[in-house]
Amino acid sequence: MRKSYKITQYCSDDVTVKARDIKYQGFFRIDQYQIKHRLFNEQWGNLISREVFERGDAVVLIPYDSVNKKLLLIEQFRPGAIRTEPCPWCFEFIAGMFAENESPIDVAIREAEEEANLTVDKSQLRHVMNYLSSPGGTSEKLYMYVALMDLSNVVNGTISGLEEENEDIKSHLMTLDEALYLLNDGKINNASTIIGLQWLALNHKLLV
Repeated sequence: MRKSYKITQYCSDDVTVKARDIKYQGFFRIDQYQIKHRLFNEQWGNLISREVFERGDAVVLIPYDSVNKKLLLIEQFRPGAIRTEPCPWCFEFIAGMFAENESPIDVAIREAEEEANLTVDKSQLRHVMNYLSSPGGTSEKLYMYVALMDLSNVVNGTISGLEEENEDIKSHLMTLDEALYLLNDGKINNASTIIGLQWLALNHKLLV
């Protein structure tokens, strides 16, 4: 029998936000928090200052053809990869941030059209997981879905993206094995795509 594991003893009631100030406001925002939280000895810790990158939440979509065992990745330039990567173009799953009053499913459908020229119906979507991208420094939460769809008519190498957002996005249709080879070879280096591919490797036989 699997043993149950006690989750953390604390919750949001064990954190006190003394102040929050906006330190930068541009396309993204940086807030500075003055906070105290309980320690594991049940005492209150010191008042600490922490900056949090407020970029909003996002949705990740995995387009997957369970009949032909194929998936769609997109490739685009990423400025955050310039400092550490020899090639700042990344293989990714479709993803995008929320517009006003959008649900995660709304975002998934919209971004599929904008980034890969894919028409996705909500009946094709299955929720995979929600996760925090890097909670030590950003509040961003990701909502991940898989779209079970026929990809046989997708043209490999299609260029998509919104010109007004300076998007230049190339579609790559490949088998799951090919994508996992890229992952194991270090050619896929961003968290959401790594997480999505590892989930797909574990669960693709259950997707029908």
